[in-house]
Order: sequence, then C-alpha cells, then structure tokens
Amino acid sequence: MPSDIQEAADRNINWGKIAALLTGVLLFFIVYYSPSWPDAVDPMGKHFELTQAGKGAIAVFLLAGTWWVFEVVPIGVTSLAIGVLQALFLIRPASAAFKDFMDPSVMFIFGSIVIGLVFTKTGLTRRLAYKMLSIVGESTSMIYLGCFLVTSALAHIMAHTAVAATIYPLLVAIYSLYGEGDKPTKFGKGLFIGMAYVAGAGSIVTLLGAARGAVAIGFYKDVVHQDIGFFQLSYYMFPIGWIMTFLLWIFFLVFMKPEKKTIPGLKERAKALYKELGGITRKEVLAASIVGICIVALAIFAYMKTAVPGFVPPHKTAVILVSTILFFITGILDINDLEEIPWNIILLFAGAMSIGFCLWETGAAEWLAINWLAMFQNAHWFVFIMSIAFFVMMMTNFIMNVAAIAISLPVALVIAPYLGVAGEVILFSSLVVAGMPFLLLVGAAPNAIAYDSGQFTTAEFFLWGIPASILLMIVTGFAVYFLWPMMGMPITLS
Repeated sequence: MPSDIQEAADRNINWGKIAALLTGVLLFFIVYYSPSWPDAVDPMGKHFELTQAGKGAIAVFLLAGTWWVFEVVPIGVTSLAIGVLQALFLIRPASAAFKDFMDPSVMFIFGSIVIGLVFTKTGLTRRLAYKMLSIVGESTSMIYLGCFLVTSALAHIMAHTAVAATIYPLLVAIYSLYGEGDKPTKFGKGLFIGMAYVAGAGSIVTLLGAARGAVAIGFYKDVVHQDIGFFQLSYYMFPIGWIMTFLLWIFFLVFMKPEKKTIPGLKERAKALYKELGGITRKEVLAASIVGICIVALAIFAYMKTAVPGFVPPHKTAVILVSTILFFITGILDINDLEEIPWNIILLFAGAMSIGFCLWETGAAEWLAINWLAMFQNAHWFVFIMSIAFFVMMMTNFIMNVAAIAISLPVALVIAPYLGVAGEVILFSSLVVAGMPFLLLVGAAPNAIAYDSGQFTTAEFFLWGIPASILLMIVTGFAVYFLWPMMGMPITLS
C-alpha cells in the first residue's frame, strides 16, 4: 500500500518543470562563475568590457527567461527572483533592484488595469461587447476581425497597455457567449493572443501608442541631428501597422481556427442582452467621462511634446493614476476591488523592468548589442538592416522595448554610414519590430494582460510567437526593400 501511495505521488510530480527550474539555475551559475569574457569592440575600435556585474545580469536574464517560458513557478514569483538574485549576488544594490518594481511604467500598467476593472464593474464592458456582436454578427472569423480592428485603431490614439486593459474585459464578455465556459479553446486562444499582438501592431502607427517612438526619435536626433515629425512617422508606419493587423487576422484564422464557424443565435442573443442592461447608468457615464478625459489629456500632451519645442508634459503615469484616484473618490471602486487586481501580472512587469535596467546599467546590454551588430558591419546593406531588426525584436521580448531601442539604435546608427545605409530606415525598422514582441509575456503589457484569461500557457504563447515573429520579419523586410523606397524613404546614402 505505501508503494502505491509513493507511485501516485511520483506521478503527480511535474518532472518537466523541475528540469526547467534546474536548467535555469544551472545556466545562472555557469554564466556567473565563468572566466572573464572577451571585450566587445565597436567599428571605431573602442573596447567594451563585460564586468562581473554584467555577467551576473546575463545570468539572471537566462534564468528568468527559462523560468518564464516554462512557467516553473508563477510568473510573478520569477520576477521576485530577479530582484532577489541581483541583491544576493551583489549584481546591483537592493535599493536599485527593488526600486524598479515601483517604476512609473509599472504603475502605468497598474492604472491601465484599474481602468479595465472599472469598465467591467460598471457594465460598460458588456454594453460594448453586446453592441459589437450585434454589428459583426455570428461568424467567429468576423468576431476575430471586429475585435482586432477595434484594438488596432484604439492603439493609434492611446497607449497600447491601456487599450489592452480596456479591450480585455470586452473579450471576456464575448467569449462567455461562445458556449464553452472558461475552458481553453482555439477560439479563446486566438481571441486573447490576437488582441495582444494586434495592440502592438496598432501602437506603431503614431507616437501616442507607446513611449518607444518618442525615445527612438530622441536618440535619432542626438546621433544624426535630424528630427522626425509626428506625421512623418505615421506616414511610414501606417501601412505596416495595418498590413500586420490583417495578416495577423489571417494568421489566427489559419493556426487557431475556431471550433465553430458560427455561433447560432448570437446576434439576437446579444441584442436581447443589451436591452436587459437598460439605460446607461450614472456610474457608466462617470467612468467613461473620467477615462475619456485622461485619454484626451495623454493624446494632447504626447502631441505637444513633439510639436511644441521646450514643452515638458506631465508624466503619463501621473495622468492615468488620476483616473484611479477619481474612481475611488466617486465611489465607482472601493477597497474590496483592490483584491481583483491581477498582482501576478503587475509583478511580472516589475521584474521585466528590473532585469531591463540591470542589463542596461551593468553594460551587459551594450556589450551584447555591439557583439551582435559588429558581426554584420561588412554585410550587404539589407542584411545589416535586418540584423538590427532581428536583434531589437529578440531583445524587446525580454526587456523594455524602450531599452531594446536605446541599446541598439545608437550603435547601429554609428555603423550605418560605413555601409552606406541611411539612418531613417534603421529607425523605422527598429520601431516596427520593437512594437510587436510575440514570444514572451514580458515583452509587452498586452501579452501579460491576455495571459490572465487562462486560455493559454506561457509555453503555448512562445511557440505560436515563433511563426508570428517570422511573419513580422518578412513584413519588415518587404517594407525595407520595396514599400518604403516607393514611399520616398531614403534607404542608402547615394
């Protein structure tokens, strides 16, 4: 009898997770205690040493990446390990490692998630979902398309994090009518992963979709001494953002084809449920007004920052947290609602910020960028541009896309003239891939928000992200070689 109990216990042990956990730990110790690595050398002959702290940053990076992909512990717990390892192994001071967990970007994600919570609690989410379904009809392929179009369009005028937090509860309401309960399905996977991907595609079109655009333009101006305007960016990015939106729709129809072609009676049911909601309540109007004012303020400030020289706007986190405070002042939310916040997701991004700053401040990120780009300094101009795009795409899956651009763009812009490559194409190709990290949840807030649906695992997200990333590189290559030259973008210095 005891042997039967032992056999049952052994069957319940997830040996795959244990292997992944130990692999992450082994990678950490191998890298951290390995002998000194060779310096990185840029095209000007300048040497960049990889310090012990830099090796430690790469070691933490590898452990966290392994644990995140295989989800050996809750993703938020892996984030805590990032801060703990930095402090224990003296990679960075604890005051720096753990301060990142309250970085303004993390608080922005918190504020965005609260907006989604408010939309759900007040009933605005269901109202929007039922209205949308009554328009797009009963075809699951059209439901995909309708959700993706709304998500992409909204990401033109507001931060893609806020868009995902707003759209997420709407998708939950839509999926509840699919008839499968909370059970994971291909339709559920496509709906939520697709929302995350498309939020990134829409966010590249304007400077309002994410901070990465303004940061990249700032670096470009410092290195090349040329400015890129708000509308110039949109002119080149608009076709790419929408090509990706429609291609992703086709991608999910092929790879995550819904189990049901239609949901019979859905349109009439949606109309009936909409009527049951009755008239718009005072709380719905108040919530929509607060969110609307914040979005308009963010859009105005973002535009003025690029259009008005010397204008310094309030930080976007402060603006969005005003909405959080107002939700509690007006009684829309109360103390009990704080328990509904997905702290696992917020911790995930806190850890992503911490590892990003760790790689940046220790010089490890710069060392990686120079070693990678130096391999292509004598390559054909197209290969060089695509190598930059590939590096940014990979890095932005692990660290903040702003940081991925910050470490690669200055180096690439220095190498580019030697190959006769214009700076504009480096800037725009980097921005395209930085906006669409399809491999890991930490790559972008919409990825993590979608994960809260329970429709997919981190491993599934990673596996489906591989063909999606290949698609992204193909579209980027098409833009670089054909589309942008036709639109008037200088590609080579001739």
